[in-house]
Amino acid sequence: MIAGDVLTGPLQEIFTTARDKKIPVQKVDRRRLEQLVSNAAHQGVVAFLAAKEYVGIEDILASVRVDEEPFLIILDEISDPHNLGAILRTADAAGAHGVVIPRRRSAPLTPTVAKSSAGAIEYVQVARVTNLPQTIDQLKKRGLWIIGAAPDGAELYWESRLDGPIGVVIGAEGKGLGRLVKERCDNLVHLPMLGQVNSLNASVATAVLAYEVLRQRRKAFIDEGVSCS
Repeated sequence: MIAGDVLTGPLQEIFTTARDKKIPVQKVDRRRLEQLVSNAAHQGVVAFLAAKEYVGIEDILASVRVDEEPFLIILDEISDPHNLGAILRTADAAGAHGVVIPRRRSAPLTPTVAKSSAGAIEYVQVARVTNLPQTIDQLKKRGLWIIGAAPDGAELYWESRLDGPIGVVIGAEGKGLGRLVKERCDNLVHLPMLGQVNSLNASVATAVLAYEVLRQRRKAFIDEGVSCS
């Protein structure tokens, strides 16, 4: 984050260098920086460093064992770091091979995310991509079936096949899936909402779908006579 709309001198140099290296930069009011760093000197710029290094999509796919099918959790603009941390915890528990987040309008890996993940951030690979719709296209070419969670989904989530190579896409609370992301999903599923509230917390929805993937995979293993503990 850089203070001010008009940049000069060192701030302009920092902004130009960051842009050349494709590092997102946000211009904010100086008071916002003061809130972020408390009483420390910020000299007009504050940098956010990831609590853990990101990996590439290929790194995640390469980590899948030959006797497994890839399982990715894809997040469309989840901006709450507590939600992201909880999703990483679920990803680890349910056996997902990795989590994919967009570079912009998404919570990055921060100490808050690490704390909310209860340590899962150390075990879950996270890829941060520039263009989420294009990434989904790439995953589809690699054989993954992309399932999006949406209130207008044609199927109940437990009626959809989730036991093969799969990417589960979760959108932001309130906003849901972006149009381009939604259009690229192979299928849309919904979770039944019987009460007065029409949506679940994003991390809760992720947990419901992730464990349905695990349940169906376990059933497939059992049907094939393979032990799955």
